[in-house]
Amino acid sequence: MLLGRYIHPARYNTQRNKTMKLHELQAIAKRLNDFSFISRARRIEDNTIELVFDKHDSYFFNMTRGHSFVYKAPSQRPLQGYSAPFDTLLHTLLSGSKLLRVEVPDDDRILRFTIAPKSSYKDKIVYLQLEFTGKNTNAILIDDNEVIIEALRHIDSDSSFRVIRPGMELLDIPRRVLSHDNTFNNPANNGVAGAQHPASIDLLLEEKYQQIQAQRLKALKKQKRSTIAKKIKKFAQLLNTLPNKEKLAHQAEEFKNTGNLILSNLYQIRPYDTTLKTYDFEGNERMIPLPKNMKVNRMPDYYFNLSKRAKAKAKNIHIEQENLSSKKAFYENIHYAIEQAKAPYELELLVPKRGRSSRKKEKMREGELFWIEDYKVMVGRNAKENQALLKAAKSNDIWMHTRDIPGSHVIIRTDKQNLPQSVLEAAAKLCVDFSTDQPGNYLVDYTKRKFVKIQEGSSVEYDKYQTIGVLKEGVEIRI
Repeated sequence: MLLGRYIHPARYNTQRNKTMKLHELQAIAKRLNDFSFISRARRIEDNTIELVFDKHDSYFFNMTRGHSFVYKAPSQRPLQGYSAPFDTLLHTLLSGSKLLRVEVPDDDRILRFTIAPKSSYKDKIVYLQLEFTGKNTNAILIDDNEVIIEALRHIDSDSSFRVIRPGMELLDIPRRVLSHDNTFNNPANNGVAGAQHPASIDLLLEEKYQQIQAQRLKALKKQKRSTIAKKIKKFAQLLNTLPNKEKLAHQAEEFKNTGNLILSNLYQIRPYDTTLKTYDFEGNERMIPLPKNMKVNRMPDYYFNLSKRAKAKAKNIHIEQENLSSKKAFYENIHYAIEQAKAPYELELLVPKRGRSSRKKEKMREGELFWIEDYKVMVGRNAKENQALLKAAKSNDIWMHTRDIPGSHVIIRTDKQNLPQSVLEAAAKLCVDFSTDQPGNYLVDYTKRKFVKIQEGSSVEYDKYQTIGVLKEGVEIRI
């Protein structure tokens, strides 16, 4: 299972737990002491750190202010890369390091990891201190002199007497011993401390993850459905406001006749006239409004031009209808895929949250822009946009399309780098989701753009391709 953005639990109808219970922290520390090294350390969300122990056991420490917790789940790839100084040092000092011990110092609100970094050429000790302290919840890297190396959150003197900055000595947390709450001694209450066996502790932490995941998924689906529903409504309204082809043709004929009437009555029109009273070719009286600030001899051309525009619009109105209809269908497919999604990560791919400032500035005139693990992914919503993407793509970009069914073309900007398999698989799933709402097994072909030849419009031939299979499951849509 894959995680997306953290949604604050206050949005759910669940009991809030501002700080970890003492028995929870002690049981977790006891379990983690069974491991001998940390294989990987990284941030997978804004407030969540993943530590992988002994190559295969992933534990997650959500350090959200006011609602911090620990859970166990399969390893998760982040939606975006984190490259702040804290992230760099977290990886450098902890990944591949020897885990000496995990403890809860002085029965307080802390999990402290004592670590021997892999990169150290002599006996060097660093600490990772996870502080579950309500609004000041933090993750801090400390050296063996209790000096701060780096922290998830910096705290200045105007916010607290306890300054959290690199190079500063780490002061003790104000003393507040946690209550030995017996609630967590009862396994029926999902308590961690009630489970003495490591497997039982893991099971409870995994159950916590499943509960959180289900809550997040429900809240995110509601949010994403609302976003997409607005886009579907927008294109439906645009379709409804498109003029009728027959009506446009009738207008074109009316403008032409009006131009001819003005032309045949030019001798009657004075420069300051605003209307022309005359009779049409069937003998009916007509009052024709005359264009302002225009020479009399140019007035017939004004109506002839209106007639040409209306005639051209009537001829091409089906193109605009197809354009809007295809965009509406594109978002309807996304709406279906939202219902189908089984993890927040999938939802964030379909309807991304607002990106970093550099991403906010980047917009596409034709197509939809997505980001997968910091790789730019561009999707055509109709044949016109597919064609535009093909023409704009660079030779080493990756092109994707569902085999044997019409649909969106997907372009992944590579900048000549080799793409991770996870990016290809995620993009292939999006390619299917954007192209159809029908469940089934689909094949998605992909190759470099330079091996794709445009035939007619957005029809292509391609070679030197590879294929990814995608299973699209069916779900019941709630109306």
